Amino acid sequence: MERQVKQHISARAALYGPQQHKSFTGALGAFFMDECPQLGGDLSRLALVKAIVDMVSKFFPETSHLQAGQMPWVTIHKDEKGSYGKTIDKSELVSVNLTLVAQTDVEDRINGKRLKEIKKEATARLCKQAFEQGGCLTQAEIAIMLKISTPTIRNYMREWELEHKECLPRRGTIHDIGPTLTHKKIIIEKLFIDRKTVQQTSRETFHSYQAIHRYISTFKKVLLCYRKDLSKEEIANATGHSKRLIQEYLDLINEFKQRGIVLEKIEKYDAKIQSHFEQYQPNEKLPSEMTLSQKEALKK
Repeated sequence: MERQVKQHISARAALYGPQQHKSFTGALGAFFMDECPQLGGDLSRLALVKAIVDMVSKFFPETSHLQAGQMPWVTIHKDEKGSYGKTIDKSELVSVNLTLVAQTDVEDRINGKRLKEIKKEATARLCKQAFEQGGCLTQAEIAIMLKISTPTIRNYMREWELEHKECLPRRGTIHDIGPTLTHKKIIIEKLFIDRKTVQQTSRETFHSYQAIHRYISTFKKVLLCYRKDLSKEEIANATGHSKRLIQEYLDLINEFKQRGIVLEKIEKYDAKIQSHFEQYQPNEKLPSEMTLSQKEALKK
């Protein structure tokens, strides 16, 4: 009986087995076996084929669901950690679908909205869409998409961020590359003027806790030196930062001063860090493993 079962299985394998190779995976495996025998045995070839198939799926996703005006784009993964000398070929990439031309763009053109404002909104939209799908665009990438210069994109981003008091999720923001005065201004205002917590500011500006702590620390050092009437050069020597960076913070401090904000109050104010308890909404329950005494301790 057992022998008959094995014979049936062998017959089915002989009849239907070849169909397994009538695919991209099978054709690729056969190619490597015939053209690159030095790769090794079946397991080595299979691992290589699987890696290539996964890469093809990643870089050439299905596009049948794309709407008019949308396009696929490959960019850096938002969780990729940058480091000195790290190149794109050593970074994790992700494929995203972006709306290059939205229906609102057409409506704005009909209504006579300035082309600059339409492109500014498109710049913000592309940044947000990429981030929602796990990517983070650079200014250069958006410049290529919109067929305009990188400095123009930089200006659009800065203007949009100042108008909306919000940081756009792009690579410079997410990976803390090339910080700008815009980011400093938005983050410092949220922390010291709007009195938002570090956690809230982190979520709203797409900056890490470490980056925000660095902004707080530098700003308070510069403010302290400024109130002691130190020159820009003296502040740079005292804090160990460049004169260019010090000037950016001094410009921000002077702006606050012109707006009538009391600098002494800012100097004495410490940015708040939410406790574990405070991060839960009133209608949410704390983790079940916490005891009543632990919950009461967190409230204090």
